Amino acid sequence: MKLPLPKRRWLRWTLLALILLAAAGLLLKKRAPASAPAATPAAPSAMEFLPGDLYTVQAGELRRVLPLSGALRALNQASVKARVAGEVQQVLVREGEAVKEGQVLARIETADYQAKVDQARGSQVAAQGQLEIATQTRNNNQVLLDKGFISRNAFDTAASQYDIAKANVDSARGALEVARKALADTVVRSPITGMISARNVQPGEKVAVDGKLLDVVDLSQMELEAPVPTNDILKVQIGQEVLVAVEGLPQKVVGRVVRINPATQSGSRSIMVYVRVDNPTGLLRAGMFADAGLTLEKKDRVLAVPGTAIQVEDGNAYVYAIENNVLARRPVVTGLQGRNADGGAVEIASGLAEGALVVKANLGILRAGTPVRILQNGAPPAVAPAAQPQGH
Repeated sequence: MKLPLPKRRWLRWTLLALILLAAAGLLLKKRAPASAPAATPAAPSAMEFLPGDLYTVQAGELRRVLPLSGALRALNQASVKARVAGEVQQVLVREGEAVKEGQVLARIETADYQAKVDQARGSQVAAQGQLEIATQTRNNNQVLLDKGFISRNAFDTAASQYDIAKANVDSARGALEVARKALADTVVRSPITGMISARNVQPGEKVAVDGKLLDVVDLSQMELEAPVPTNDILKVQIGQEVLVAVEGLPQKVVGRVVRINPATQSGSRSIMVYVRVDNPTGLLRAGMFADAGLTLEKKDRVLAVPGTAIQVEDGNAYVYAIENNVLARRPVVTGLQGRNADGGAVEIASGLAEGALVVKANLGILRAGTPVRILQNGAPPAVAPAAQPQGH
């Protein structure tokens, strides 16, 4: 029996569709195993850290400090001013030169002052001559009075002339000393040993009395003036040690509190504290900015870790340590909080031994027992080559 033409065409297309579906299913089945590994990435087998993420526990010095900051200034400094008016003849030093106490720094024109000395000396000689005459007259009158040849009033007049002449001599002597001192003051000398920090006058300029000529600073001892909040001032005592870090110097220098201002600064709630710093090598300069730490408490040879390594749970402190390349959670007992050579740190009274390796940063809750791999210099771990199929 023959089927009609439309039914035969429908049957043909149905068979063709079934064949295509079967072929597609077979193709997908063959490709599935090869693409499966790419779809599911492998989980890492270990936690990876850089060396900078870890901290080795070592015994050292730990300080509890009060931070200070301010500018350094020379303890001894002098502003050299003109003691007499006149024209500057010489300025013998420049900024940065070292000078000794008493060294000549400048000279002022002396002609006027030398003339005043000569005039005062002449006045003294004249007064001295008048005194000698008055002395002789008084002595003669004394003899005449004793013999009754003159009256008492005549003698008293001669005695008064003597007193006046003597006073004139004293006055002339004083005027001569003043003139000599003014002449000596035309030579300007350094009042202290130090260095010239400013030169405010040039040869040929005219200066008035008290005109500023030069500034001299003694850098052998420096002083840091720093404000301390009033709520911390009771912690500060005379003689406390201060570590001073100065911009440009690799090493910190040691100073001590020498004075505490008795009053608060106007417009602020702070009190000035003065820290003395020795400067035998002269590396420190006036005006340098410094950050300092006033030592309130100090311990030597204590174990400490960065404060970021400490985590607390239910009031109990712990750190994550790496032991035999495995992450371990170690409870610790903490002590003094302060600063060591590496920055902010917390004392570990118990729970860790010297040389222990701990995770420096707070990474939250980690799983103890996880294997750990330390990447050197930030390089990624080596990837093992894929296995080659057999028979090729």
